[in-house]
Amino acid sequence: MKKFEKIYSKYFNIVYKYLLSLTKNEEIAKDLAQETFYKAILNINSFKGTSKITTWLCEIAKNLWLNEIKHNRKIKIVNIEDIEKPMLDYNIEEYIIHQDEVDNLYKKINLLDDISQKVIFLRIKEELSFYEIGKIFNKSETWARVTYYRGKEKIKEVEKNDK
Repeated sequence: MKKFEKIYSKYFNIVYKYLLSLTKNEEIAKDLAQETFYKAILNINSFKGTSKITTWLCEIAKNLWLNEIKHNRKIKIVNIEDIEKPMLDYNIEEYIIHQDEVDNLYKKINLLDDISQKVIFLRIKEELSFYEIGKIFNKSETWARVTYYRGKEKIKEVEKNDK
């Protein structure tokens, strides 16, 4: 159990931030992160070691989020506290436009294949280096760069087709 406590303390923040990027709600992200580790403990025997533990944990987290959406159609993605926070450089119109742009970007990222989504989220939300991302996937830094670049190009292509 001590080994799992180390895993929890080492990876909780990554799983939480990943869920926060999906849910856009701190409370839901925390609850789902806790549930992710609970599910991981219950299913530790199913972890084959063919991927990094973070990849496995994020996959569990994503599936929990999808189940949450499926079973609770009243989920409110926008956190009202974010709107009430003082906006230093934004007026409300600029803030709404910015949030709309962010939401559109996430929708376009979600159109990508699973690996590209994860690489892009780890890069833009977790601000991990390409070296760190490569390590998470048991790949090279170059692989992470190329995967990120290709994902960005696919997003640009979707944007071009939308216009």
